[in-house]
Amino acid sequence: MASKNQLNTLIDLAQTETDDAAKRLGAALKAINDAEEKLNMLIGYRDEYLRKFQASQQAGITPMAYRNFQAFMDKLDSAIQGQEEVLRHARKRGDMEKTTWQAAERKRVSYSTLRDREDAKLQKLEAKRDQKAMDEHASRQAFFRR
Repeated sequence: MASKNQLNTLIDLAQTETDDAAKRLGAALKAINDAEEKLNMLIGYRDEYLRKFQASQQAGITPMAYRNFQAFMDKLDSAIQGQEEVLRHARKRGDMEKTTWQAAERKRVSYSTLRDREDAKLQKLEAKRDQKAMDEHASRQAFFRR
């Protein structure tokens, strides 16, 4: 069995690994949130632009204005597709970072459990020694009282 100092060193290393993984997971979750916000903004902008176009279309538009609208919508659709891809990658990275953090946390908990078991074993041995010493003391007192 590893010594208590070795276990504490392993726990400290595992804690550092867990903390680093948690920071990376936090950054990945922020990237997901940012990507979702940007995607929603682009979709909202596209919807708003479409509504404005439809309103102006009722008043009548030129073929040139229609071509400009179509070209701009194509660019917006392209931007939305690109942002959806960014979001997919961000989610994938988030899943990977979550898995990494979970593994690091399991390792840290395992080392802590080993240390706790070692502590319990040492306490049990100490309790046995104390009981033995008390029994010997009581038996000597009884012997000398006779």
